Amino acid sequence: AVAAGPMLLPAGALPRAVAVLSFSVLLSARGAAQRRPALSNSPANCWSHLHPVNMFNNYNVKFHHSKALTSPYPGSHIERSQVPEDKVGWLAEWKDYNPVEYTAKSVLAGPSWADPQINDEGFSPKFNERDGEVERKSLNGLYVVENGRPRNPVGRTGLTGRGLLGRWGPNHAADPVVTRWKRDGSGNKVAHPVTGKNILQFVAIKRRDCGEWAIPGGMVDPGEKITATLKREFEEEALNSLQKSPEEKAKLEKQLHKLFSQEHFVVYRGYVDDPRNTDNAWMETEAVNYHDETGETMDNLPLEAGDDAGVVKWVDISEKLELYASHSYFIKLVTEKRGAHWSEDPGSECHE
Repeated sequence: AVAAGPMLLPAGALPRAVAVLSFSVLLSARGAAQRRPALSNSPANCWSHLHPVNMFNNYNVKFHHSKALTSPYPGSHIERSQVPEDKVGWLAEWKDYNPVEYTAKSVLAGPSWADPQINDEGFSPKFNERDGEVERKSLNGLYVVENGRPRNPVGRTGLTGRGLLGRWGPNHAADPVVTRWKRDGSGNKVAHPVTGKNILQFVAIKRRDCGEWAIPGGMVDPGEKITATLKREFEEEALNSLQKSPEEKAKLEKQLHKLFSQEHFVVYRGYVDDPRNTDNAWMETEAVNYHDETGETMDNLPLEAGDDAGVVKWVDISEKLELYASHSYFIKLVTEKRGAHWSEDPGSECHE
């Protein structure tokens, strides 16, 4: 749940994305050179009518901090302290609030993707700004730092520390939504028989951990531009680039360059309601749509699952598609943007 009152965010803090939270949970270790927790995103309803700027003030209390209140904490037997709905927001006074402190051993071991503990000698993070190679700015604007620790902008979670997350404060991720039109044997676009709208397809991975279909996404490396993360994650998850020879990888890069350098659509940027979130560390993501209008770029690319994915394939988009986390909502926004088929029920379409 999220605070019903105004959050401690500056007006206009949210960028021009549609107001919807993604929920990210990819808990397996990654096979990249830098092993770090990965990401993906939880189902949402029809709420694009919310004005992005006012999102934190307007949305339904019960809905938005739901994943971040669940117990046990992922990968552990740790139970969060219970947080009543009316006490989630920091503006609600709660003198007796006594959350459980937990940071996973895998984080405390000091891998390259993780910060030290707050009190460690020589660690003085610059919150709310770019801190060397680490981006500590939030996509949602300024967050409060209390007793040296950043405070979750959406509210209490019943758990302090970092849990499974490497960074104090925002942990940035990226979700590339790669789409093309479904075509018949003659190369013509296929329209849905009921709505008459063309059917869009996207590259989906079947996650090894839970068997659900998802957008191939992952964490932003220190110093990495979001555009580079989106491309790298797609290559690793959907094209298995980590297992390719330098020659094969160079060929993939060349083919993908056109797709990832063209005009794209930012589906969502911001806070993610994620079961790994704590009072001091939380997920944020940027979901971006790269569309192959002619199909020529992606038709020649061999889809092959990377280490976090069991299977990868082109999936027809419709509301019947059950995806991991909020990926369904991201995909729905893409169909609206592209004028593609979504639902046979005209009442299910939502507009801003």
